[in-house]
Amino acid sequence: MVARQLDEQMAGRFPVGQRLRVLDVGMGRGTQALRLARLGHQVTGVEQDTAMLTAAREALAREPEGIRDRVRLVQSDGRDTGVHFLPGSFDVVLCHGVLMYVEEPDPLVAGLARMLAPGGLLSLLVRNGDALAMRPGLSGDWAGALAALDTSACLPHARTGPSGGTPVRVGPDVRADRLPALAATLDGIAAPLHAWYGVQVFTDTAADDAAVPDDLETLLAAEERAGRTDPYRGVAALLHLCGVRG
Repeated sequence: MVARQLDEQMAGRFPVGQRLRVLDVGMGRGTQALRLARLGHQVTGVEQDTAMLTAAREALAREPEGIRDRVRLVQSDGRDTGVHFLPGSFDVVLCHGVLMYVEEPDPLVAGLARMLAPGGLLSLLVRNGDALAMRPGLSGDWAGALAALDTSACLPHARTGPSGGTPVRVGPDVRADRLPALAATLDGIAAPLHAWYGVQVFTDTAADDAAVPDDLETLLAAEERAGRTDPYRGVAALLHLCGVRG
């Protein structure tokens, strides 16, 4: 979903065929970075975790030489972009699934915005602070739903167990962000919100090891439609925000 939404925003902002300079902060295993490099863009991937960075390097090594030449990998937590890169060095900056692990996200977002050239696109993927009770509630965890309704910032990162029942808590606590607050942040750093989507409107309670359904394309169509339609996108597990540098 995020890739489809990102492609839509890039196509609406840049000329067809333009090779863009992309910065992917918190790239993980490099899935998005490699996808964009295959499309012809020059991509710099930033990742702090050594294991993830190793996996990204191994995946990159399996690509043809022309794609390998378009990718640069840097080990960093993304907060020192000003050390590695000059302001205005990129046309697109991605920060997907990172802010939820950052206690104070505003300085990081501001630093990323400074990396954008005028008219550049900033893509953020965050946990939705206005939907924290949805996963436990839909899974029958009423105590968890009540606790989530009372929280304002943080939620233990829960994934549904193989049975699809009560969520199992795994991993560190993660933050959640609310749309109005992030929109205000983007306004304040001269990269105002241009578009936003919901991600995982209907599928957030699916188990990590769930089989791919036979009607996958129908599922994706439903998620894509809901992710851009009110009121459904407002209760999605994740929010995908796209700001544009003034």
